[in-house]
Amino acid sequence: MGVTALQIPDTDERSDLGAFVGRVVRLDPVATVRLRAAAGVVTAWASTPFDVLATRSVHGSLDPSDVTVPASSLLTALSVDRAGTVDPGAGGLWQGELPPVEGWEAVDAVPAAEIERLTERGLTVARENAGPLGPPASLLDQTVLTVSAGERSAVKVPMRCLFALSGMGFVAGDVGDAVRVSATGTWLRLDARYGAVVRRRITALPLLLA
Repeated sequence: MGVTALQIPDTDERSDLGAFVGRVVRLDPVATVRLRAAAGVVTAWASTPFDVLATRSVHGSLDPSDVTVPASSLLTALSVDRAGTVDPGAGGLWQGELPPVEGWEAVDAVPAAEIERLTERGLTVARENAGPLGPPASLLDQTVLTVSAGERSAVKVPMRCLFALSGMGFVAGDVGDAVRVSATGTWLRLDARYGAVVRRRITALPLLLA
């Protein structure tokens, strides 16, 4: 197998991707990152402990155009090598699926301050109810925000998505900043200043045999 080449010409964007991967490693030291390139943009995907995907895009190229690598190896390449072109590491195995590229509809934009307020309230409740394995799934799945636009049915945002935004450091506290909510029929996406989180809205149901 040949060497993988990740090229990100802009220094600031390399730093941005490095910060993203650093957050991924802090949340899960053995995490993997999937890198996909198209039309001059490289998009990084990572799972989080909240069962929510985190993503960040930068301008650049990748050869081959779709690889999965250990997050720790990618972080080393970005923070130590600091070159325009780096080897992100040996191939890994990606678990699960990624959302579609197309078909997203904008639903609403929520003030970042409101997102931070809801997150802080949720963290307080989580600390009060945490068990040996962390907050209960019922709390993480609790709807904390419902948005809608036009004829689209209401989109419910669970607490776990806000925890993922906070854990990845995506929300800026600047006045006037907002988190954009978009959706497909089966996926939910929250775009903040420094990245986005994505989660399935509908879980596939098993076939019922007559």
